[in-house]
Amino acid sequence: MTLPKDSFQGGVEQQMIESWRDFMGGMEKSLDSVEKGLDEAAEMRDICTSEWCVATEHVLDELSNSLFSISEPRWASDEDSQRIKKLKHRVHDLYAVYKKTVS
Repeated sequence: MTLPKDSFQGGVEQQMIESWRDFMGGMEKSLDSVEKGLDEAAEMRDICTSEWCVATEHVLDELSNSLFSISEPRWASDEDSQRIKKLKHRVHDLYAVYKKTVS
């Protein structure tokens, strides 16, 4: 049985956008964890051992690389587009907080 193109395409697009939104949710949770760690580190200036600094910077780099390499689905809503923009700004801001914490 062959499905009409629109029916097939709509189903695939819906599955992809749901997966994309799940991925964005995971990125938000990851940024929440990094933010919490940076907040705790700001209270304890001596926490920035070389191991902690290297690990934190690697996590921020990976999150940044992931966020900036995401291809937005063409059928993403304006809300979805704004979500990715906010996440990109957030990782940038967290990197700035990290730099202040380690200096």
